[in-house]
Amino acid sequence: MIDALQYEFMRNALAAGLLASVICGVMGTLVVVNRIAFLSGGIAHAAYGGIGLSFFLGVPYLLGTIGFTLAASMLMAAITINAKHRADTVIGVVWAVGMAFGIIMLDLTPGYNVDLMSYLFGSLLTVPGSDLLIMLVQAFLVAGLVTYFYNDFLAMSYDEEFAQIRGVPVRGLYFLLIGMLAVTIVMVIQVVGLILVIALLTIPPFIVEKHAKSLWQMMVGSSLLGALFTVSGLWLSYTFDVTSGAAIIMVAGTGFFLSLGIHEKKEPQPHGVGNPDRLPKHPLSGG
Repeated sequence: MIDALQYEFMRNALAAGLLASVICGVMGTLVVVNRIAFLSGGIAHAAYGGIGLSFFLGVPYLLGTIGFTLAASMLMAAITINAKHRADTVIGVVWAVGMAFGIIMLDLTPGYNVDLMSYLFGSLLTVPGSDLLIMLVQAFLVAGLVTYFYNDFLAMSYDEEFAQIRGVPVRGLYFLLIGMLAVTIVMVIQVVGLILVIALLTIPPFIVEKHAKSLWQMMVGSSLLGALFTVSGLWLSYTFDVTSGAAIIMVAGTGFFLSLGIHEKKEPQPHGVGNPDRLPKHPLSGG
């Protein structure tokens, strides 16, 4: 892997993967503890609609995709709050319709030459320096917002009623969280792809959750674990000449199933009794 770093495209790929790991490690922790993984998947797939609409209207990718994805995410957030019993169904519909809308918009765009696979698995090996700068700015913004609202996010994630008693604007904070998640997905999806975004948002936090003693530890641990998956996947991609995004996902998936096996061996449960969630389900998650 060291000799591969003599190439600029590999250095850019490594930097982009590490930045994505930090961003997704922080946001993914909030996704996992609030039990909104399915919602994050819905937002990521709905972003396809924004991609297609951007090309159809001829507007900049970020402008069109962020606008569309924010609108879809706010709709899904409102549904998870006001119609919890229908949340999974409606999110699934928005998920499917968003992707279908994006593909149709691309079909109707004259002379488009967009590689849809690049938005599924990303194009880490072709990341330009300008995208790295955008991701670096985003990492600082995410870190700044999470640090500023850390205590409120902590209270909301673990006990909504207690948070409301403390005067935390839970509904507004929840919409802020979903908005941050939507922007994160749009900004990172162009580089690492839709599937890898979902993997980095969910797998490292899920593994670290069993061992972290605080929300902050979980964010740091998730970022480090995501970085480990990224470096390992890039090494496999370079060594065996396979798609980098898919290689990273396979490494993360292997880590996920290994962690499940280790956890089950350490904490056996009586027959017929499932493992309880370590953290309480968030009332707004629809879970």
